[in-house]
Amino acid sequence: MKKIMKEKNQVVPDEVLSKEFLSQFKTEADVSKFLKQLHAQVLEKMLEGEMDVHLGYEKNSVAGNNTGNSRNGSYPKKIQTEHGESVISIPRDRNGQFEPIAVPKHESRGLSIEKLVISLYAKGMSVSDIEEEMREIYEIELSTSAISIITNKVNQAAQEWQ
Repeated sequence: MKKIMKEKNQVVPDEVLSKEFLSQFKTEADVSKFLKQLHAQVLEKMLEGEMDVHLGYEKNSVAGNNTGNSRNGSYPKKIQTEHGESVISIPRDRNGQFEPIAVPKHESRGLSIEKLVISLYAKGMSVSDIEEEMREIYEIELSTSAISIITNKVNQAAQEWQ
């Protein structure tokens, strides 16, 4: 697996931040808009990961046939983040039992779990270490498989972004 960090605080490799890529940003507003969109995409990927864990199978998997519960589309939700207001798609299940952790129901601000998981993962913590940290310090119960699925979804989004 390719090492992501060259320096302690460097999360994005230099080759991703090429001159060509950076040339698309003319103003601070352009950077802010990009970060807002990226944040929304990462949140949506995390929510998809949470739904995978909730249902016990990935989207379009035959493992979900005849399980009694399945995906039932999504609904838009306005959220407030440090990058401003965004509208994201929240997945839902047929039985209405899905309780998202990253963006809880009836709240317009996420718990910043995405920041926590991504930050801890970027610092090189293992999935089991992240699980322990979330439980002990933040009193949030996330299984190892949930964290693994979330980090995999975020990795996929990062690779698509590159």
